Amino acid sequence: KRLGASCDWSRVRFTMDEGLSRAVVKVFVELHREGLIYKDKRLVNWDPKLLTAISDLEVQQIEVRGHLWYLRYPLEGKTFNPDDASTFIVVATTRPETMLGDSAVAVHPDDERYAHLVGKHVILPLVGRRVPIVADTYSDPEKGSGAVKVTPAHDFNDFEVGRRHNLPQISVLDQEGALALVGNEDYLRALPEGSQQLAEELHGLDRFAARKQILARLEDFGFLERTEPNTHMVPHGDRSGVVIEPYLTDQWYVDAKTLAQPAIAAVRSGATTFVPKNWEKTYFEWMENIQPWCISRQLWWGHRIPAWHCDQKHITVSRADPTECAECGSKDLRRDEDVLDTWFSSALWPFSTLGWPDDDTDVKRYYPTDVLVTGFDIIFFWVARMIMAGYEFMGDLPFQNVYFTGIIRDKQGRKMSKSLGNSPDPLDLIAKFGADALRFGTMRSAPLGQDILFDEQNVELGRNFCNKLWNACRFRQMVGGTGVSPVVSGVSPETFEVQAEIDPKLLTSDDKWILLKLDQAIREMNTAFADYKFSDATGTLYRFFWSEYCDWYVEASKAVFFGNDAARKANTLAVIDFVLSHMLRLFHPFLPFITEELWHGMGYAEDMPENQGGQTIMFAPWPKPLDDDFKSHYGLTGQDEKYIEARNELVTQGRNLRRTANIAASKKIKFIVKPARELAAHDVEVLKLLLNAEAFEVSANYQPGKNTMTVRAELGDLFLPLEGLIDKEAETARLKKELEKIEAEAAKVEQKLANPNFTQKVPANVLAEHKQRLADWQAKGDHVKSALAALQG
Repeated sequence: KRLGASCDWSRVRFTMDEGLSRAVVKVFVELHREGLIYKDKRLVNWDPKLLTAISDLEVQQIEVRGHLWYLRYPLEGKTFNPDDASTFIVVATTRPETMLGDSAVAVHPDDERYAHLVGKHVILPLVGRRVPIVADTYSDPEKGSGAVKVTPAHDFNDFEVGRRHNLPQISVLDQEGALALVGNEDYLRALPEGSQQLAEELHGLDRFAARKQILARLEDFGFLERTEPNTHMVPHGDRSGVVIEPYLTDQWYVDAKTLAQPAIAAVRSGATTFVPKNWEKTYFEWMENIQPWCISRQLWWGHRIPAWHCDQKHITVSRADPTECAECGSKDLRRDEDVLDTWFSSALWPFSTLGWPDDDTDVKRYYPTDVLVTGFDIIFFWVARMIMAGYEFMGDLPFQNVYFTGIIRDKQGRKMSKSLGNSPDPLDLIAKFGADALRFGTMRSAPLGQDILFDEQNVELGRNFCNKLWNACRFRQMVGGTGVSPVVSGVSPETFEVQAEIDPKLLTSDDKWILLKLDQAIREMNTAFADYKFSDATGTLYRFFWSEYCDWYVEASKAVFFGNDAARKANTLAVIDFVLSHMLRLFHPFLPFITEELWHGMGYAEDMPENQGGQTIMFAPWPKPLDDDFKSHYGLTGQDEKYIEARNELVTQGRNLRRTANIAASKKIKFIVKPARELAAHDVEVLKLLLNAEAFEVSANYQPGKNTMTVRAELGDLFLPLEGLIDKEAETARLKKELEKIEAEAAKVEQKLANPNFTQKVPANVLAEHKQRLADWQAKGDHVKSALAALQG
């Protein structure tokens, strides 16, 4: 609300609202009835501190400096000798504590080193259990020893290997991450006679404490070949901060593969489009290889699963509390203690928030919606699941377009995080700079689909932009005579009608130019919005308002307001009102607060119908590009546009002359132009004003004397006589000294770029930076040489 989002706040919903809860229960029961929800024993991300399964989104991969341990697994039938490689096979692992649950050793089918061992067995060190050597493509011959231990109950990849080879799943950890060996039937069942002592000694130890003891024993018996430092990614719970365990447990699952098929077809056919389009590839890769979706959580808060268990281990799923088991009739029922993953209810959001299943009035009116705006990091967790649920329960897609925003990161590229302390509070930024400043500054730095590197300076830029807009409107009020003091001396505060009719006969070339630039801006804005390129839209607004309107048109218009032609003043004000009223509407999506204030303060709402801008700018018609009839009526042609562009270029060249000669802005100067075409008196006044010149002379036969700087432009040759403006000798000495410094700096960079040891070893961006640095120094040198040449006549 503080940011100015124009949502229908009466429709705020919370996932645990009664209506949404009924939708969740209905969906669960129906999917279970269809066999698309079921209970299964599989590996999940398990948080040993929070004691619950968690989603992939709640897992943070953190780089950890650890170790890679190489273990010798004795071959069955051979007397183990740590000095004889033919008696064992070496496996590498980062988690030696899970070896107690190993079910096999895997080697690649094409790895000739181990081909003769496939089908044979090893004896698991310390444990004594006999496990097979299997051939599986999961093993990478290039990594470690090329042989890997397979622990199906403690690794997601190993779980799949185990399924392919029908290996036993032996879990050796409990919910809190401690070794659970005593009373563990799966573990004890496969042990040789008399080897239970290890189970009793290690039982109950925390996984990391057990790791130390297991490694010590492996080393004592010669099973530890070597240890190497190893930096690798380790999963951590984003809430608990502890290392996550792949854990074998009974959970509820959704058959996502079946539900995914219409959702895949919707995006592939273009019924649902992604912006940017490149996210479609990511979507397809995940959806076409989708795994069963674990939807149960062991938390105290959430939608409780509508399932009941009897003492015969039957399950009854029902929308209402059942009185007896649906399968055996037992009345001894207990409610399932698990709750649903929050993404399960979120998947129903497009229709559950509209009253489904209780009332479909709003569903019929609004479903499917047009656009979903979201972050790309939840394509799978939310976007895909909403599409799946939409087709399953509504028979149609939930939205036609998905616009993926970037993620706001800090200047180092890190995600915003409370623990890192790099996440600014938007409310604090609003209090400091204003909501409009935060909106505009952020959007201007947000390229389509790319991450945003947050910098408070962008918000400050947004505030400066708002100030500029306010002052531009204030200028119109001042020169239009609202009783406020004029913005510049010499401007009489005459009162002119707001949004008066524009007289085509009184339009200056500047008026026509700014109207054509407005037309261009509207067209660019419409294209940017259609393509969801909001940073392009803000870029257009910035260029049009700050540069074209303020820097050029407003400054040029002062030539009219300094004059005595009241009719011309009134017409220029009419043009300003026309441009500003359109501009405020173009800005409104980005700057809702200041534009609403200015819309009313400028009087633009007064003659508008209530539902078309009279009540609020939100209802004002969106600006339309200027059509051919409009352009014809007001005589807007490309010739006027080209002429003003050429005149502005002449001004830029003249300003560069002053800068090159190092003439202070306070010094009075005179320019002479030898025109290439006739210049109207009004344009001569504009040139004098924009060049901040005391005098501006038009002379077709001017012959420059010594110490005169000159440039050639499309409208003619521009001259700046330097006599009396500068101390020639002192300025020459200063410029020569500056040139020496520039050439010395350029030589340093050239020397680096001439050194192959530098150019061939540095990253491409560093090399490009040095080349740009050389080009900058050379450009500065050319500038100083030009100034010296002018001084030397």
